[in-house]
Amino acid sequence: MSGTDGVEKIGQAVEDIGAYIRRQREGAEVSLRQLAKVAGISNPYLSQIERGLRKPSAEILGQIATGLRISAEALYVRAGILEPREHSPVLDALASDTELTERQKQVLTDIYESFRRGNAAETSTATGTEDAALAVAAIDAAAQAVEAPAPRTS
Repeated sequence: MSGTDGVEKIGQAVEDIGAYIRRQREGAEVSLRQLAKVAGISNPYLSQIERGLRKPSAEILGQIATGLRISAEALYVRAGILEPREHSPVLDALASDTELTERQKQVLTDIYESFRRGNAAETSTATGTEDAALAVAAIDAAAQAVEAPAPRTS
């Protein structure tokens, strides 16, 4: 691969992440100004990101994800910061659910993955026991996350 191929791929990734953010923002019916305010960035900077003119840092992507109430991991994968995990419709649905907080999504993901590990290692009693203990701990954490008041946004 030549140097220009690498530059072209980076340019395409910046455009892709910007378009993805715009689609998510429009789908959530959030204005550019509202998202910029919640994410703690300027309107022009967010506009440049959405148009593929700027490449946001991981920190900015995290702030945008929080503002959109989507998984920061999904943005990191789209931006090429993280390698994609094994595709799972359940994890995709959890990540895209706008009614759950990031903490609740993580707890549910932990529970789901512990069940999958338990099923994959069904023949190992120790692994099944460990996964059951992890699932119980994750359920306890989920109950606490549900009972905790949601953080207030301005």
